[in-house]
Amino acid sequence: MNSKTFLITGGAGFIGSALVRHIIKHTPHTVINVDKITYAGNLQSLSPIEKSERYHFAQVDICDSKAVADLFQHFCPDVVMHLAAESHVDRSIEGPSAFIETNIVGTYTLLEQARTYWESLGEPKRSCFRFHHVSTDEVFGDLPHPDQVSSDHALPKFLETTPYAPSSPYSASKASSDHLVRAWHRTYGLPVVVTNCSNNYGPYQYPEKLIPLMILNALKGEPLPVYGQGNQIRDWLYVTDHAEALLRVALEGRIGDTYNIGGHNEKKNIDVVYLLCDLLDELAPPSSQKTKHLKQSSLHSYRDLITFVTDRPGHDMRYAIDASKIQRELNWEPKETFESGLRKTVQWYLDNQAWCQNAVST
Repeated sequence: MNSKTFLITGGAGFIGSALVRHIIKHTPHTVINVDKITYAGNLQSLSPIEKSERYHFAQVDICDSKAVADLFQHFCPDVVMHLAAESHVDRSIEGPSAFIETNIVGTYTLLEQARTYWESLGEPKRSCFRFHHVSTDEVFGDLPHPDQVSSDHALPKFLETTPYAPSSPYSASKASSDHLVRAWHRTYGLPVVVTNCSNNYGPYQYPEKLIPLMILNALKGEPLPVYGQGNQIRDWLYVTDHAEALLRVALEGRIGDTYNIGGHNEKKNIDVVYLLCDLLDELAPPSSQKTKHLKQSSLHSYRDLITFVTDRPGHDMRYAIDASKIQRELNWEPKETFESGLRKTVQWYLDNQAWCQNAVST
């Protein structure tokens, strides 16, 4: 395998750090991690590989055109993998401006600097350059829920060709960035690939997301807030599986194509919370020393902490990814089942309480 230089934006985030760790640990490639370090960026997530000679970190805002241009000129990347994004739906509802700035303006800035750099390259480097834009299944809107469809009808899934119908400021900003990337390919010839993934979970995820939030609240004996009745369905993808898929698309995907990446794990939110509670009951029961700081000393099961709260505005009811294209064309499929991945995730959070505390205190 020939060594390449990857410029990865958002490499201190949850998915980005998993991708950086995977590349440094399992390939000969060099990584330039470009991250602004907002609340969700955490360099401690990169401690396992930070001393590698093939890893470099640059604290740069992708909206800063000059700083981004300097990175291209200094590091001369072969591949750009664009993961930097504001990504929390609730935050986008409360304050959408940051999502417009980072996800749309930031993507535009990165595209323009990538195009300028690419156009300056000679062969063969020019023909080998790739710009990989990492997006979400939320750009497609939502799908029919089993409660809305008769049992004799197959439930549809998102295809790469599914029309966009974003519901939140977050998903609308990501849809916009997807369109920009494709326009830069169509208009300027920039060699791009796009991926749309389902809900990720795993180690090092910021505690505002569903799975780590439930784990950490449970260990503190605090309520486990579930929107509505928890009937929203998501397809869950273990983050290490996602990192492997991203690298394969970046290196082997067809220019101009889109690939859906999913975990083949459709679950109702309430069922995910039940599974988490049952795993915690097994691995860290309320009566154990690990959880002696619980506020409710008489707690018998973490399920007792589940609390139903008012649903989020415009909450999509179901996401489901058809990942048959990436399996068929690039021979990728997830290695983890939801049960195996969730057990690994819960155990990681139990073993890494210091990381969790540092993440929410910065």
